[in-house]
Amino acid sequence: MSEPLKGIVICHAGLAAALVEAVERITGETGGLVPLSNKGASTESLCADVAAAVGEGPTVVFVDMPGSSCLHASLMELRARTDVAVVAGVNLPMLLDFVFNRELSPGAAAERAVNAASRSITTVSL
Repeated sequence: MSEPLKGIVICHAGLAAALVEAVERITGETGGLVPLSNKGASTESLCADVAAAVGEGPTVVFVDMPGSSCLHASLMELRARTDVAVVAGVNLPMLLDFVFNRELSPGAAAERAVNAASRSITTVSL
């Protein structure tokens, strides 16, 4: 793959911007993730925002949760794209893994990010 993957983070309110900012502060890597909010967006405007953010080229779209308007808009807008993977249930470890593995295909990067996210969820004894 010649160009690194782009990651789009789509969430409710200001969550996407906060996640992207946290990843950039932790890693020092900038430009790999683009935040997008559904705040004040209709279904039609969110679909247009998703299309504009994804643009051309291979991309992984991370949305905040399954069943959300963010996921529905992404699926409606990107259904025909073969160079885009969509992941529902974003978390910080997932995005941290993604920014260091942007040379992978969208599908492989998405799967790797999901595995990193799953491994990071645990209970902690007090």
